[in-house]
Amino acid sequence: MDQKTSIKVTSEKLDLQDCTSFVEDESCGGIVTFIGTVRNATENRTVTLLDFSGYETMAVKEMQKIADKALQKFPIYKIAIHHAVGKLKIGEIPVIIAVSSAHRKASFEACEFAIDTLKETVPIWKKEHFEDGEVWVNSHP
Repeated sequence: MDQKTSIKVTSEKLDLQDCTSFVEDESCGGIVTFIGTVRNATENRTVTLLDFSGYETMAVKEMQKIADKALQKFPIYKIAIHHAVGKLKIGEIPVIIAVSSAHRKASFEACEFAIDTLKETVPIWKKEHFEDGEVWVNSHP
């Protein structure tokens, strides 16, 4: 059986082409990607960088659960979920999700499910750095 999931937590730069190449297949008419980027402001404060840290072994397991659930729940062919850890500058990419399916609707739904569930369940935490301080977002390590 072909591998249907690509899961990665890394301190290396994420590569959109790696994710889309993994999910491509001649049987698929739709590939949907979600690319999270570091933005320069939040809550009226200027962001200088984000620092992602996590329990990487558990994060990979949880991301695999999300991918497996997406494959069960939606008629998709393959799914890639990659997340970066470490310090990321404005414009850099902390997360990429790519999903392929015969028809676009399943890919859109699975991609949204994956990013929403990732943010709720995966033990990767984000610290926002501002010009005047820093703050952990949502959870604390």
